[in-house]
Amino acid sequence: MRMTTFFLAAFTVAGVLHALPAAAQGAQCGNNSSGFGAWVADFKQEAAANGVSRSVLDRAFANVNYNRPTIAADRGQKSFKLSFDAFMQKRGGAAIISRGRSMKAANQALFASIERRFGVPAGPLIAIWGMETGFGSYMGNQHTLSAVSTLAYDCRRSQYFTDQLYAALQLVSEGYLSPQAKGAAHGEIGQTQFLPRNVVRFGADGDGNGRVDMVGSRADALASTANFLKGHGWRAGAGYQPGEPNFVAIQGWNAASVYQQAIAYIGQQIDGR
Repeated sequence: MRMTTFFLAAFTVAGVLHALPAAAQGAQCGNNSSGFGAWVADFKQEAAANGVSRSVLDRAFANVNYNRPTIAADRGQKSFKLSFDAFMQKRGGAAIISRGRSMKAANQALFASIERRFGVPAGPLIAIWGMETGFGSYMGNQHTLSAVSTLAYDCRRSQYFTDQLYAALQLVSEGYLSPQAKGAAHGEIGQTQFLPRNVVRFGADGDGNGRVDMVGSRADALASTANFLKGHGWRAGAGYQPGEPNFVAIQGWNAASVYQQAIAYIGQQIDGR
């Protein structure tokens, strides 16, 4: 599925953007679609009071709807409860390892450059890339702003996703996220599936063109992923298996222990370390 491409200006040397104000607290959350329209109206008022321009809000919310596939995905993450072996089989772990080794060999210069810059070797980056989108082959078909707005409205994790919505609005306001963009069910963007706030915080220019394209540039997506891990405590040269120093950074990527273990295992099989 083709996803709308957007670019992030490299405002600092690391390509990291700045955060918006803290999320508004007044809009009333809900657990079904009935209150979504009222929530959007309240949120837009609060966002405007927090400095988001009316024109940005109107463009961003022009096609936003309560997204039922997002709620279904949020309630149905059953694979994270599987055993490690069952999870690896369901996610195609063996195929990711096999293809990942080929990807590493075919992109040696890129991965060497990323490791020099961020201290993160190829293996865990390739593991994340493969598990998240099949190496960029499928990045999702859900309307990004509807997905994030729906989760901001939903009571389960309203505060967390309201912050994600503010980050998405920042990307829209700066022209780097199209209001029509599509991605994964929770609003994740690009080849390694960054939520909007992580794009703002960790987006990095990996191909040297002065912009960050999480969708169309594997170099940018992988460099941003390495920057994320570094930002979560990755130490160059340290191990990343369970119990080793860099496993903490992998835990920052996904809260599910089986997913963390899979990243570490697949990465080790690819790196041979």
